[in-house]
Amino acid sequence: MFYQPGKEDHGLPHDPFKACVLPRPIGWISTLSPTGTPNLAPYSQFNNLTFDPPYVMFSANQTPTATQKDTVVNVEATGVFCWNLATWDLRKEVNITAEQVAPGVDEFAHAGLQKVDSTIVRVGSSPVPMVRRSPVRFECEHYTTLRLPGNPPMGAVDVVIGKVVGIHIDEAVLTDGKIDVRKTQPIARCGYYEYAVVRETFEMRVPGESKAMLAGLEGSAKFNRGMGSGEVEVEKEEAKVDGRET
Repeated sequence: MFYQPGKEDHGLPHDPFKACVLPRPIGWISTLSPTGTPNLAPYSQFNNLTFDPPYVMFSANQTPTATQKDTVVNVEATGVFCWNLATWDLRKEVNITAEQVAPGVDEFAHAGLQKVDSTIVRVGSSPVPMVRRSPVRFECEHYTTLRLPGNPPMGAVDVVIGKVVGIHIDEAVLTDGKIDVRKTQPIARCGYYEYAVVRETFEMRVPGESKAMLAGLEGSAKFNRGMGSGEVEVEKEEAKVDGRET
């Protein structure tokens, strides 16, 4: 089958687009309003953008009246936010925090979640709350917001980009110095009302295994900076991508 979104009907009982792009990491974003009200909400469009320095993004639809989500309002007003890894053990709480509630409601309390304070990011002198039970958490500074037009009656889409300035990892989820998905069991969004849980992985390496390529795949900021400073030597042929020097 083939169809042109927005121009012709796909002929299916349910729209397939989101079911084509999966699994999608969940952006479980916590913020603090300028007046000190905690906010916590999951977003199904979330991902990392690069690793040195690390950036992440999440997107949130506005309402037909151009009202922004509380999360975006808080991020743009305060310049900071935190991300909390959504896991199988926290799946019910993730779902509860997706509920539409009044702006003054503390979703942490609404979902029965304990908070833990951020270490670096602040709103004034107040730390940003994070989910204590989440095994991996990022502290982020707002970098920019890209607004994409939406077809009526849906409003615009706010694509929020943040620079990761602090990373918290529960050492209990580490195995041989690596984060073990069998221990974290992250959940992800699929299509329709479906979710996935990651409990198994497999490893592949790009043929040729150049040091520069492997460092990029691994996300090694140390190796990248070593190349930049000259402390790490890489063969000329290794420092090329598609025939171009990197």
